[in-house]
Amino acid sequence: MLDRRSLVTLLAASSIAPQALAQTWPAKPIRIIVPFPAGQATDILARMMAEQLTKALGQQVIVENRPGAGGQIGADVAAKATPDGYTLLMVTISTHGIGPALYPKLPYDPQKDFAPIANIGLTPQVLMTSLKSGIGSVSDLVAKAKAGADLNYGSSGNGSASHLAVEMLKNAAGIKLTHVPFKGNADAQLALQSGDIQLLSDAVPGAVGPVRSGKVKAIGIADERRSPFLPDVPTVAEQGIYGVVAVGWIGLSAPAKTPELILDKLSAEVMRMLKDPAVLEKMKSLSFVPAKESRQEFEAYIAIENTKWRKIIQDAGVKIE
Repeated sequence: MLDRRSLVTLLAASSIAPQALAQTWPAKPIRIIVPFPAGQATDILARMMAEQLTKALGQQVIVENRPGAGGQIGADVAAKATPDGYTLLMVTISTHGIGPALYPKLPYDPQKDFAPIANIGLTPQVLMTSLKSGIGSVSDLVAKAKAGADLNYGSSGNGSASHLAVEMLKNAAGIKLTHVPFKGNADAQLALQSGDIQLLSDAVPGAVGPVRSGKVKAIGIADERRSPFLPDVPTVAEQGIYGVVAVGWIGLSAPAKTPELILDKLSAEVMRMLKDPAVLEKMKSLSFVPAKESRQEFEAYIAIENTKWRKIIQDAGVKIE
């Protein structure tokens, strides 16, 4: 059994070790795990960050794609990594917002297993209608639905953000719509343009092209403010339906128990990066709005997102085993 002096020495050493690690960090390459395939928005933002952090930290920052199971595989790898600042994870609304409420056997806890660093980019859902539907606004949609019209809405899959955004609208407006899930947003967009479905929700990057080209009609932004990429489209709240806020987000986290000094340094570098004109221009090209949230703000945001989406999923009775 340890005597009192030995115990004090051990406790002191254990508190000094993380500080010593933080002071010499980084001493080797850092990896950012992207839990999705290369080429997607999360991957593009990760590579942009890796380039910037490599310059700022003086060590190579490498992007490692670990896709699968809706982001669960990569997130689980990161959650179990050594918390020494050399493994980071790109986190999203899928892995840390919707996923925890959607999957009953998630292999990680989005709040207990991770230390948030910074929220990076935001992109709200856009409600769009088919030109053949005759629906030109959220008010039109609600009126037709309450009059008993048989209206279908598509999504990129059961439990996806595009699915749950419309479920949120249904709850807020007190209307009934029939869900038609597709294998992805591309298929759903084609169905909307052909008139096979009347409504579709998609994130701004996927909506901008079809809306600007006049192939579909954007009727509402699911956010508290209008999108700078579709400034003429009013929010759902502006049209009298409140509480419909479905915003996608991409941020950066580290495994839980990563030293605070390392987390602070990374957070500061990301905040600096989000002021760089070249970075902002790149994000603009992707139709993302910079989030610029501190570590503490991002941590609180993730907790709020967990609670919000859990309620939507439970109210809609969405289940995925």
